[in-house]
Amino acid sequence: MAQNVAEFVWKRLSEWGLSRVYGYPGDGVGGLDVALEKAKDYMHFVQVRHEEMAAFMASAHAKFTGEVGLCYATSGPGAIHLLNGLYDARMDHMPVVAIVGQQARMALGAQYQQEVDLQNLFKDVAADFVMTGTVPGQVRHLIDRAVRIAQTKRAVTVVILPNDLQEMPYSDPPMAHGAVHTGVGYAGPALTPDDEVLRRAADVLNAGKKIAMLVGAGALHATDEVIAVAERLNAGVAKALLGKAALPDDLPFVTGSLGLLGTKPSWDLMKECDTFFMIGSGFPYSEFLPKPGDARGVQIDIDGAMLSLRYPMEVCMVGDSVASLRKLLPMLKQNTNTAWRTGIEKGVAAWWKTLEERAMVAAEPLNPQRVFWELSPRLPENCILTADSGSVANWYARDLRIRRGMKASLSGGLASLGAGTPYAVAAKFAFPDRVVIASMGDGAMQMNGMNVMITIAKYWREWSNPRLIVLVLNNRDLNQVTWEERVQLGEGKTESTQSIPSLPYHKYAEMLGLKGIFVDRPEQVGAAWDEALSADRPVILEAFTDPNVPPFPPHITLKDARNFLSMLPKEPELGSVLRGSLRQAVASVLPSGT
Repeated sequence: MAQNVAEFVWKRLSEWGLSRVYGYPGDGVGGLDVALEKAKDYMHFVQVRHEEMAAFMASAHAKFTGEVGLCYATSGPGAIHLLNGLYDARMDHMPVVAIVGQQARMALGAQYQQEVDLQNLFKDVAADFVMTGTVPGQVRHLIDRAVRIAQTKRAVTVVILPNDLQEMPYSDPPMAHGAVHTGVGYAGPALTPDDEVLRRAADVLNAGKKIAMLVGAGALHATDEVIAVAERLNAGVAKALLGKAALPDDLPFVTGSLGLLGTKPSWDLMKECDTFFMIGSGFPYSEFLPKPGDARGVQIDIDGAMLSLRYPMEVCMVGDSVASLRKLLPMLKQNTNTAWRTGIEKGVAAWWKTLEERAMVAAEPLNPQRVFWELSPRLPENCILTADSGSVANWYARDLRIRRGMKASLSGGLASLGAGTPYAVAAKFAFPDRVVIASMGDGAMQMNGMNVMITIAKYWREWSNPRLIVLVLNNRDLNQVTWEERVQLGEGKTESTQSIPSLPYHKYAEMLGLKGIFVDRPEQVGAAWDEALSADRPVILEAFTDPNVPPFPPHITLKDARNFLSMLPKEPELGSVLRGSLRQAVASVLPSGT
């Protein structure tokens, strides 16, 4: 049966194994809209409220499934709206294909309504492939190359389709000079380094006595292999934020997250090691890694461009984490320095006690750490966690003890505010039987989260398990930046930029036909989580928390201390800041009851 270009596009994408697209309609994609209705047996359309959410969802789909994410948008403003979510995918090396509309080919160059130079607009975010269709016979190779390049390079690609082209009859390219004939199918990347490179890496690792490992998103599928190598090397293992789910936190040698949102055991691990083994991570903050020259370095990454970028490595290996570690393991000798591992495990055990002490400290009215500490033992098996940027990411990174089988992610390289709820929606569509929990600050909730709750209200009845919980920390403050002003700039809170309105988020949930729960007292928190986790529909759990509980970094520098002291005369909430900081400082050094 004859098909037009738009119908061919959805069919061809399905032949590549793509079965879900996030988007929003418009006259620039009118042909694609109509064709999508006809394609609903094999292409599931999720209608978002804003194109930025579609791109975030496509990025999250790639993170949680390992598949190519797919989004689409109309011409002009719709295409522009995609950019932030596409940059999220690009900066975290996620494969995403975006299909965007354009004005009719005849109108291009005439300053026509909604005519935007989309080739140039997307040229940075989709540097590996952005192309505009001009004739039907070109469209097959545009779709094939967009998907293949996204898969191969873990990149964002964009196909621009003028609206008149979408409605033209589709025909395969002719057997003629200048035509190309592409096919479907992805072979996968080269998996393992050469044996000689592996032996050199093994020599470095075998010579080490105090070995630190850092794993990121590239090790999410390599849990067993990372554990085996860590046991052989008697190593401690820290996790980059995107690698939170790579190893369960109940392993005594797992030190938790690294960086500003990280743990003291991870800081100590990096600063005291003599050998540093980095696996599948682009962790950006070099000041949290060993000082160059203090440790010999080995790195594995699927992308050679990421090698020796954060630390001067002695041996660099391009390869998949699973395959590379499996080949490396027989070359590794059992490290006999048990004292190193014992010290790491003691530090980890003490840290979890410190976090509990901090969580139980009184606040005005509720300590945000208490909210996460109470959730942690209640996390359902195989649940999926998302978090937004801001101070909420501190508590997500440190206080939630992830177990094997769980998934977790957030906006990493871009660290965009407002990604937590679209990530949760993508997780729920990909795994409708799993419980999904999104952790949001009120700034992110006001920016994007309330928008996405409407999408949740539209679709939740389709999910086999309706449990999706959105935690909102209502602290009336853009909290992470407020603390950065205090500690990094030595300034008090600038109320005109940092204070935000307080809204009854739990009542907003009820207005949408969802469940709303409100908590503002510590003794209520556990019961609130039990109620949310047993609900028969999605939930907003609103926690009315204290903005002046400090998100202490794992290591306080002399500069940080000086800035904090110089800030005090300028701080409009001085009394609350001092009480919150003092309570947390005492909880960090004194056991309960002292």
